[in-house]
Amino acid sequence: MEYKSNNNVVYSCKYHVIWCPKYRRPVLVPEVAERLKQIIRSVADEYGAEVIELEVMPDHVHLLVEVDPQFGIHKLVRKLKGRSSRLLRD
Repeated sequence: MEYKSNNNVVYSCKYHVIWCPKYRRPVLVPEVAERLKQIIRSVADEYGAEVIELEVMPDHVHLLVEVDPQFGIHKLVRKLKGRSSRLLRD
């Protein structure tokens, strides 16, 4: 098992995150799914998270990510969903 550390803690926090579009509509077609994967990877890199696994289905997204516990998974998910929603709608 590999551990990471920052100034205060040593950690290995992996989270399995799943989210769905509104009403679970199948809007994540292959072109949108590829763009979504790029957005998720770029946001994760920006905030120092490591995407271990990423799978985009037509009606939901599976994400296995390792993130610093002091940053928090809730902040990362908020950034991922907010940025991907805004950029995909544009």
